[in-house]
Amino acid sequence: MSMAKKSAKAEEPMKLFYIFYSEERWNNWLSSLREADFEGDPDAEEMPPGFQTLQSFAEDITISVLKIVKLYQNERFSKEEALEKLGVVEGIVMRELPEDDDLAEFVGGVQISLLALFASCRSYLEGGYEGDPKALVKEGRKVAEDDPEAALEAAAKLGAQMIAGGKWSATFLKSKDDPTIFDEWLAEIETISEAVASLKNFDEEPGEV
Repeated sequence: MSMAKKSAKAEEPMKLFYIFYSEERWNNWLSSLREADFEGDPDAEEMPPGFQTLQSFAEDITISVLKIVKLYQNERFSKEEALEKLGVVEGIVMRELPEDDDLAEFVGGVQISLLALFASCRSYLEGGYEGDPKALVKEGRKVAEDDPEAALEAAAKLGAQMIAGGKWSATFLKSKDDPTIFDEWLAEIETISEAVASLKNFDEEPGEV
């Protein structure tokens, strides 16, 4: 091999190989949920263990997705690469279960919340998520019933701000009105804020193919 070829090979950028979420992981979680008890003890104060498993299932997805964004922040991925990987995970976890599946209602509820996760990540990657947090919460609540798409846009901007290091306030969750889908998205954004903090030191080093 000539010196020129050796030099060219040495200068090839190393690739980062990291599986953020896989079909196997998704199926393993579904298996755990199928075995979980969603009835519980009617006399017990704590929630049935099945709902605890469901919460862990949702948090695992949130953290996995935010790892993509974190590696983009660390300049391991370009924006285009991050959006592509985001779409791959979304294709796995947003897949609708058959209506006759016992888990359809539970998983479907999680997927509704996850709309805010993916919208927030895309909003962050694309930019343009400025706005006063309190005003975004107020706007989201105002339009939630009549215009859920506008409410999701408000949620996405707020979530993007949390990804960018914004400060979450528990007061965002307080409301005298009846809860709407926007409140579910706010709960997911709170999870995003917590996950961002837990991933503060997360990184992956690229390696040779």
